[in-house]
Amino acid sequence: MNDQTKLRWGILGAARVNERLLPAIVEASNAQLAAIASRRPGAAQETLCRYAPDVRDVRIHDTLEALLEDGAVQAVYLPLANHEHAEWALRAIRSGKHVLVEKPMALAVADIEAIEAAAAQHRVIAMEGFMYRFHPQHARVQEIVASGLIGEVRSARASYSFLMRPARLYRLARPIEQGGGALWDIGPYAIHSLRWCFGTEPLAAWAVAKYTESGADSVMSGVLDFGAGRFGHFDISFERSRKSEYEILGTRGGVKCHAAWQLPGDVPVISWWTDDGREAVERYPAANHFNLEIEHFSDCVLKGRAPLLSLEDAKANCRALVAVMNSTRSGKAEPVV
Repeated sequence: MNDQTKLRWGILGAARVNERLLPAIVEASNAQLAAIASRRPGAAQETLCRYAPDVRDVRIHDTLEALLEDGAVQAVYLPLANHEHAEWALRAIRSGKHVLVEKPMALAVADIEAIEAAAAQHRVIAMEGFMYRFHPQHARVQEIVASGLIGEVRSARASYSFLMRPARLYRLARPIEQGGGALWDIGPYAIHSLRWCFGTEPLAAWAVAKYTESGADSVMSGVLDFGAGRFGHFDISFERSRKSEYEILGTRGGVKCHAAWQLPGDVPVISWWTDDGREAVERYPAANHFNLEIEHFSDCVLKGRAPLLSLEDAKANCRALVAVMNSTRSGKAEPVV
């Protein structure tokens, strides 16, 4: 018998992110793993055995369509390739499923608008999967900024990277216009972080990139113009060691989140300082932001609540990413429209 206090999840794909997401569904108090699907025969079963070997009664599908037709599934987590997100999100919604789409939700704002319209028509919830936003450390950063401790926010910096391994080279197989490369992989975190730091939307973007033979970017750096002399700087890379930090500078001091991507067992660290000599390094208990994301989304569906990350937020992030992409091609600043 299914527990109606738990949202029944299906996973649409056997992507690497399941290493963190699948256990999060299993461990969440208000979620139940109902099904996994993959287009590669045997991959769904292999994923279940690897990341949740003790879980029973999970349906295994060797086509994505079969999972969408599975009446036991109420919500779908979608970790497919970037260029497939919009298509399969729409398919899931039209099948009556709620959908959590791994970032980026889509490569074009028009696709997110279509997802928004379909979700409203079918009365389901759709959300972009930025797991980092559910970690308590970011609420503390926001609290510090809102307190006025560092003064008026004037600039911010976001830096995200990891060294590309052979198993991940598929991320460089497609040109940037088709969702390949660093911009659409780790760039969404950097842009999302900066927009959150300022609490407003950028007006323009300027960026430079290193491209591979496939037309995918492996390294990128740029600036978002938030107006009134306020700039957000970002750098992303597949060619250096792991980093996921952001820093906010105000008129009287600054605050830094040292690791937005929290691995199991990591101790969250935030540091702040002021021009009058005050400073602190704050450490917090470990928290699993994947678990918190799943519990939040499940709670929204079960209780009819609006999710923390709206589709307006998804569209705004996409607009900024497209402007950044256009700038790397044109060689000049591009408006965020």
